[in-house]
Amino acid sequence: MPEYKTVKQSGTDEFTEKRSRFIGNVRPVKTEKEAQAFIAEITRRHRDARHTAYAYLLREGGIKRMSDDGEPQGTAGLPILEVLEKSGVCDVCITVTRYFGGVLLGAPGLFRAYSHAAQLALASGGVVTMEMRGIFSFTTDYAFYPKLQNLLPQLSVTVTDTEFTDRVRLTVSVPQTLETAFCEKVFDASGGQVTPKKICEKFAEK
Repeated sequence: MPEYKTVKQSGTDEFTEKRSRFIGNVRPVKTEKEAQAFIAEITRRHRDARHTAYAYLLREGGIKRMSDDGEPQGTAGLPILEVLEKSGVCDVCITVTRYFGGVLLGAPGLFRAYSHAAQLALASGGVVTMEMRGIFSFTTDYAFYPKLQNLLPQLSVTVTDTEFTDRVRLTVSVPQTLETAFCEKVFDASGGQVTPKKICEKFAEK
């Protein structure tokens, strides 16, 4: 998978429907353990609430889980899961907590309310696209450094670490599709003096 969508950070949002308060929370997660820990955290925070339904989707193994937490079957966990699936995100867990306001919403009303709360939560976390990027390291002299500062942004390269000693050591993140061009450009621009060395690969925000 060259890229995927997830949320940038944890987030929360809420609304009220016929006196019932719906609180949506979202968090990026990588494993079921992380998802379950998040669900437990939110449940403890709202221990006096009637329900805390949830759903999560994980990239590893294509795992998906949901729970209505006592709401009528298919009216809480399912709409949350559908929001995740339709948004195309993964490695995301959403919980929706309901404080019952005394007015019954009916199955269609519950479905819409949990779906809306999940959408609000997802938006609050900020959907981002992650792409596979190569992590490179190289050292240059100070004379070439200003030229690099102009060159790297043109190649969509992100500098993740800079160390200044008698020379300048940089660690950069490069889109996988531009790795060859990046190495060639740096080598040519430095007159053959700088050859970036690939350290590893990892997903990073596009």
